[in-house]
Amino acid sequence: MIAPAETSVIRLSELTKTYRSGDVEVTAVREVSLQIRCGDFVAIMGSSGCGKSTLMNTLGCLDQPTGGDYYLDGIPVAGMSRKKLAAIRNRKIGFVFQNFNLLSRTSALENIELPLLYAVPAITRRERQRRALHALEKVGLSTRAHHHPSQLSGGQQQRVAIARALVNQPEIILADEPTGNLDSRTSIEIMALFQELNGTGITLIMVTHEPDIAAYCKRIITMRDGRIISDIQNTTRRSAQEELTTTPA
Repeated sequence: MIAPAETSVIRLSELTKTYRSGDVEVTAVREVSLQIRCGDFVAIMGSSGCGKSTLMNTLGCLDQPTGGDYYLDGIPVAGMSRKKLAAIRNRKIGFVFQNFNLLSRTSALENIELPLLYAVPAITRRERQRRALHALEKVGLSTRAHHHPSQLSGGQQQRVAIARALVNQPEIILADEPTGNLDSRTSIEIMALFQELNGTGITLIMVTHEPDIAAYCKRIITMRDGRIISDIQNTTRRSAQEELTTTPA
């Protein structure tokens, strides 16, 4: 279930992430404090090396902070075991990547089923297929269920990746440069899908370096040298669906 809109699904307090290589220390994220409410749609922007991808990995429980606090649905994440972190990722968070990360010799349907293989308790094959087909329907690709990635366009592959992120009905979707490998119109189509999903109550957090893409989000956070330097509500938010209907294909 998606939590009520007035609650914070993510809360960071002076979160820091430092990497060590021998005697050298590199602080990628510096004392970041942040709240993200349920149903928000946030773009995280900044130049290469600003810390946005490190922050995204920490939010996704792929990496542990070295300082500060991270609360997910009010539960402290720091110090959790790998097993607990994996369970949280599988249950609460869906991931979408720039390079799609689809298995090339596996059908779209089978790619989407993959997160369900790790579900506890175990899910039957028939139920996995049912849920995967339902996720494909959400992204408008039910007729491509048995196509392999090489038989799909870049935009269709990204839709499969989004369906895979949706299959466990997560509260949060984290998207890392999701339009980075797509042409302009296909990028707008993906943002229209994200806006539609956000309209159902899913919280979306997206890393991007493109201002035109961030313009579709409700909120824009900018980072520099590991710190948040601005955090604004986007009062001139663009509607991707409106742009698709007024722009020739």
